[in-house]
Parts: sequence; C-alpha cells; structure tokens
Amino acid sequence: MASIVLSAAVTSVNRASPAQATVVAPFVGLKSTSAFPVTRQTNSDITSLASNGSRIQCMQVWPPLGKKKFETLSYLPDLNPPQLAREVDYLLRMKWVPCLEFELEKGFVHRENHKSPGYYDGRYWTMWKLPMFGCTDSSQVLKELEEAKKAYPKAFIRIIGFDNVRQVQCISFIAYKPPGF
Repeated sequence: MASIVLSAAVTSVNRASPAQATVVAPFVGLKSTSAFPVTRQTNSDITSLASNGSRIQCMQVWPPLGKKKFETLSYLPDLNPPQLAREVDYLLRMKWVPCLEFELEKGFVHRENHKSPGYYDGRYWTMWKLPMFGCTDSSQVLKELEEAKKAYPKAFIRIIGFDNVRQVQCISFIAYKPPGF
C-alpha cells in the first residue's frame, strides 16, 4: 500500500509545474502497531526491567544526594594502600612526576563566586612540599602521603602526575578524604 501512495506522489510531482518540482511527498503516517509482537512484562519488579545484553540484569545508579564528586576515580570506593601503590606505579611507568596537593576547606568542585558555565571554585589546591622529581618507587609517594595525613588530618589529599615533557597534568585522584566524607 505504501508503494502505491509513494508512486502516486512521485507521479503527481513529475506532472507539476517547474516551480513546484521540488515539493516532497507528504508524510502519510507510521506503520500499524499490529505488525509488531506484543511483549508485556507482568513482573512489576524494576530490577528485572533493565538489561545490558549479558548475564547482568540491572546496573547500579550512583546516588546523587549526599555524594560529592571529586577527581578521577571518585565514583569508585576509596582506594586502599595497595591500590594506591598500583596507581602510583602506573604514574611512574608513564614517566610522570608525582606530586601531592591538599585542600583544607572543600576538596570538591563547587560554585561560590561565579555561576557561568565552565567556571568552578575549588580548582587550586596547596602543594605538599615540591613535586617528587626523580621518584622511582611508589613507597616514596605513599610515605609522603602518610606525612601529609599526619600534618593535616582534616584535609583532602590528592596525588597528581605531571608530564614534564608536555608540561601538563596527566592524572589526578583523591588519595585521602577526612573522616565523614
């Protein structure tokens, strides 16, 4: 039936005057839903509704209330010392220079002074000592992390990796959050 309507529209366009030759055939509607199979979910449990195509039937959603977003890896549980060591080892394998920074008030992105898009406060943290040029072992970075935690137990502390060739920050992640966060 659609081909009959389409051919009739094409014929009428072909017979049109040169000024109307660019007119497109009108929209005739969608297909009938009777052509599609009916699938109804009788179960009202929402955990069985979502599927990503594998054995996992439902994905967990990050709760937006009461959860602050920090740096990279902030959606994961806090890293334990062996996991931190592996992240620092990766940083060192990439030939990046490790550095520690801390923030005493708010360790997360917030808007306080300006409301325009792309602007946020909390971008600049205080550097802990100097960047660790020549560092070859993750235990050196973790030792500095422990010293920073002792000096500022209520501070947020992050580990940063700088690429000294490209002169850019390549990685940044929270290594310590004060109790209560």
